[in-house]
Amino acid sequence: MRNAFVEELNSIAAKNRELVVLSGDIGNRLFDTFKSLYPKRFYNCGVAEANMIGLAAGLALTGMTVIVYTITPFVTLRCLEQIRNDVCYHDLPVIIVGVGAGLSYAGLGPSHHSCEDISLMRSLPNMKVICPGDALELRSAFVAAVQSASPVYLRIGKKGEPLVHTSRPHFKIGKAIPMDSGKDICIISTGNVLPMAKELVDNFSQEDRDVSLMSFPTVKPLDMKPLWDVFEKHSLVVSLEEHSYIGGLGSAIAEWMADEEIVDARLLRIGIMDRFFHQAGSQSYARECCGLKPPLIMSRIKQALEKKEMLVC
Repeated sequence: MRNAFVEELNSIAAKNRELVVLSGDIGNRLFDTFKSLYPKRFYNCGVAEANMIGLAAGLALTGMTVIVYTITPFVTLRCLEQIRNDVCYHDLPVIIVGVGAGLSYAGLGPSHHSCEDISLMRSLPNMKVICPGDALELRSAFVAAVQSASPVYLRIGKKGEPLVHTSRPHFKIGKAIPMDSGKDICIISTGNVLPMAKELVDNFSQEDRDVSLMSFPTVKPLDMKPLWDVFEKHSLVVSLEEHSYIGGLGSAIAEWMADEEIVDARLLRIGIMDRFFHQAGSQSYARECCGLKPPLIMSRIKQALEKKEMLVC
């Protein structure tokens, strides 16, 4: 995803002379082309993320569109106060890009895990939260984020994520992207687990289960309109995310259900449990330890279906 991000950045910067990039001591080689083209529009702020957000706010107040880029926990947890007071309070055009979301950097230990960031960012007034599912969603989402001229948190993966879309999807902030249509189960995915969600759909189809798939790249604002149809047409709705099941997409949907008094429906939230991951290893290994592997998820979905069918009987 990060390679697609920087390619799109170079394209956008050619048309937007007021765009500037701040990096938190990361991506030096990644931004080589950008720095060579626009040497006065790139600043490596070092390991000083709180100061970087303050600088971003100051530049935005002068009319610049500011991209802030570094590893996810360092651009969210470490400088939450500055994001809240400097960026969101003033409703500034600052795009905060968290790279290596979820368990992408699992091999570097818990300091690099980011399983709480969606919860933090979606709680801030004026902040939009966008979690692209693959590189093509990312490209479209990035363009929309720049055009929004408001605070945006863009949560992206690391590298090597497989493509799910065959072409750039039509993207609008606050709108879901329907993908597969079925009648039994609906999987609602956000972020870099979209390839896993697609694998689940394919696996269930081999068992003669009709499964719908919707990508929700925007977690805030949440697209409420398709949720009515989803819960009306499917016996089970599953939210899938590489984030704590507290405060993420599943929580946003559950909050909507509570507000709209949706009672005759079944939501299964699948994400990271409310505990720290203490081991070290690849993202794939970390996902398996946290129950985010297709066989484990399929087992949970089947159990939920059996429970639903028993309640109906």
